[in-house]
Amino acid sequence: MEMEVRDVSQKKETTQFLTIVQAVNDGMKTLLETDDSVMILGEDIGKNGGVFRATEGLQEKFGADRVVDTPLAEAGIIGTSIGLAVNGFKPIAEIQFLGFIYPAYEQIMTHVSRIRMRTMGHFTVPMVIRAPYGAGIRSPEIHSDSTETLFTHMPGIKVVCPSTPYDAKGLLIAAMEDPDPVIMLEPMKSYRAKREEVPTGKYTVEIGKGKKVKEGTDVTLIAWGAMMTVVEKAAEQAEKKGISCEIIDLRTLYPIDRDIIAESVQKTGRAVIVHEAQLTGGLGNDIVSIINDTSFLHLRAPIERVTGFDVPVPFFALEEDFLPTPARVLEGIEKVVHF
Repeated sequence: MEMEVRDVSQKKETTQFLTIVQAVNDGMKTLLETDDSVMILGEDIGKNGGVFRATEGLQEKFGADRVVDTPLAEAGIIGTSIGLAVNGFKPIAEIQFLGFIYPAYEQIMTHVSRIRMRTMGHFTVPMVIRAPYGAGIRSPEIHSDSTETLFTHMPGIKVVCPSTPYDAKGLLIAAMEDPDPVIMLEPMKSYRAKREEVPTGKYTVEIGKGKKVKEGTDVTLIAWGAMMTVVEKAAEQAEKKGISCEIIDLRTLYPIDRDIIAESVQKTGRAVIVHEAQLTGGLGNDIVSIINDTSFLHLRAPIERVTGFDVPVPFFALEEDFLPTPARVLEGIEKVVHF
């Protein structure tokens, strides 16, 4: 697989081999060390280090005034973060699971996304909302939702979703340096799935830019988050059948990198979009529209979507049946290639 070309000038002399959750922790530690205005707020993030240990050791190192344990009140976490953000602080608000964010939705939609417009640019909301998301770790009901389109339909907020440790740290730092609010969705299933070399210092991954993970000629596979592993396995199986797959990791879900999608699809003439959210209302629909707008005359087959089903994420016994699998993705690949 082709590796992304990275700006080595951003790297420091030392690196660590980290998982995604460790890279997130290291990113927050870097921000706390380099910017006194950064704070972290969330449930059980202090002494306990968070339910996934993403904030482990941070309160001990930086104190309870900067790493703040909050009540179980998502609307309060976001509302407090708004007040901090417009008064010179840079809060990182952790929502324990994306499925817990609904009580805070009103605060995000009504205030977080609109303050720059409402004040005609006099105030911005430099805050990051971190939220683990997705199925596949056998969590109870409400814990495994993948509702990213609730926020990609909200102008004023950017949405990022890393699939690798390097991107997790780089996107988190870029999000915190952005003057506007950013939601960072972290794929729980991938938290400890793999390790990667991550610089120990401060670096950023540009928001709004996708990544070409693998070059190919026959079909473009588009995914993000935990689905990248699924797509890569399907591509390996397709290669054995003589099908060359190009793989795109969006990394940013809003604003989407239209250029990388168009360039790839215009080359291959085919596209398979993979996401674990339900089909109806899923982000795949917007990607189909982008392809139609930019690359319709280059298509050799209808665009295929491989997604979760239009049901709530099921309980443990059926959870894996809900998620896209390499076999389902391979079926989609063969469908467009042999159209």
